[in-house]
Amino acid sequence: MKLNNKRTVLIGLAFLSICAFWQMYDNIIPLILTNTFHMDETISGVIMAADNVLALFLLPFFGALSDRTSTRIGRRMPFILFGTVWAVVLMNILPVIDNSFARENSAVKLVLFVVTLGLLLVMMGTYRSPAVALMPDVTPKPLRSKANAIINLMGAVGGIFYLAVAAVMYPNEKTAGLSHVDYQPLFIVVSALMAVSVLVLYLTIREPKLAEEERAYETAHPEQQLAEDDGSGNEVLPGEVKRSLAFLLVSISLWFIGYNAVTTWFTVYVGEVMGQGLGGASTCLLIATGGAIVSYLPIGAAASKIGRQKTIKGGACLLAACFLLGYFLTTRYTQINAVMFVVFALVGLAWAAINVNSLPMVVEMCKGSDIGKFTGYYYTFSMAAQVVTPVLSGWLLKHVGYTTLFPYAAFFVACSFVTMCFVRHGDSKVAAKKGIEAFADMDAD
Repeated sequence: MKLNNKRTVLIGLAFLSICAFWQMYDNIIPLILTNTFHMDETISGVIMAADNVLALFLLPFFGALSDRTSTRIGRRMPFILFGTVWAVVLMNILPVIDNSFARENSAVKLVLFVVTLGLLLVMMGTYRSPAVALMPDVTPKPLRSKANAIINLMGAVGGIFYLAVAAVMYPNEKTAGLSHVDYQPLFIVVSALMAVSVLVLYLTIREPKLAEEERAYETAHPEQQLAEDDGSGNEVLPGEVKRSLAFLLVSISLWFIGYNAVTTWFTVYVGEVMGQGLGGASTCLLIATGGAIVSYLPIGAAASKIGRQKTIKGGACLLAACFLLGYFLTTRYTQINAVMFVVFALVGLAWAAINVNSLPMVVEMCKGSDIGKFTGYYYTFSMAAQVVTPVLSGWLLKHVGYTTLFPYAAFFVACSFVTMCFVRHGDSKVAAKKGIEAFADMDAD
């Protein structure tokens, strides 16, 4: 039995398009809200948190709805196609409204922008879960870890594509001094990538046929049931394991609070504190993403030798230190420099050390039959953090000062190191993985 890598790459095109969109959303929408519409940072933070609030309800709802859907093109494909088409349309309306408001502001235009943005977030929420569910639908269980690695790599490619395009199209020398920046070309490029990716997916993947083949395989090779329950169908964890799980989930929230604050506000931050434009900020974030990608293999090897918990704690220490360095560098220099690029590369390494190992630690504490439920715990705590932090950090930026961003992030990441010290379970040591398999534990969010 061998994984069909080509087919898995094609399935990953949906995740590629999703990641490209969210990278652009996190980078551009804060700039539009603060620079064009002159919104209060706290209010814009609330808007930036809306996608995570909606995700808490939309992702499980549409995932379950797609489970019960049956069409000639499959269960997941209708949601993927519908969501992508409407997302492409709506996202290209946003810069039109943005440019129109810059020429002549109007309350009606502001309301129209917010409504369009809300509809766009709903459309993105309709197909994220179905897109992620497509891979296990058509992949045998023993191969899903390797397949998930490829899916995550495709997502990384999508994020890098956006950052590279933004860095080339909007260098600092092109945007410096402008009262308004037209982002329409960037939206067109990203929406074209999304449309082409999903079109190729639709034309090359026959979901019903592949899903039927997978069901036939699972029938012929039933999974051994390892779950133990209390007699009523519910698994009961020992008290000490519950405590470890609780501290781990709190740790997840804490490091997401710190990290997501930087990814949400950095493009605005460099403009306010350093006078730099989108290009420089995108280059830093691109380097961080690249640093994470090249770190996955050595991080996987390190975790297999010293354990997941030590690797995570080391990553938390490094990430907090990098954020403190980011504060000193950005407050003492007016130009983004090579030292900052090194720091952001280390940010990527640190985040890889944390992110690669955290989800496996959560699911290590449960039986195989409860992996979905425990994965839900992971996403609940990570998304809840991403709801809180844009608002909280935005309030601090507004009422205390923009220079609070990096100390804020460093503080919460440092707190996650403390809570990780109380985690006593989930640190299963395994043999070092090789090649693409080292990516298998990546978080697909």
